[in-house]
Amino acid sequence: MSHRELYCDVCEGVALFALPPCVDGHGTDCPELICTDCGAAVVVGVFAFPSTRVAVRRQPARRHAA
Repeated sequence: MSHRELYCDVCEGVALFALPPCVDGHGTDCPELICTDCGAAVVVGVFAFPSTRVAVRRQPARRHAA
């Protein structure tokens, strides 16, 4: 089992969190953690957003005065 120290909302302080056996096959990268003091479960997630393509703004055609 892997252990990490994180803030626990239930304990209202830093507590030791354990990584339970993962049935989903994540291994040590499992996002589910359990507080060893109170048993509260948390899911730690990282979200990656792809950068969007910035459209090139076209300049309106200039009209020449006749």
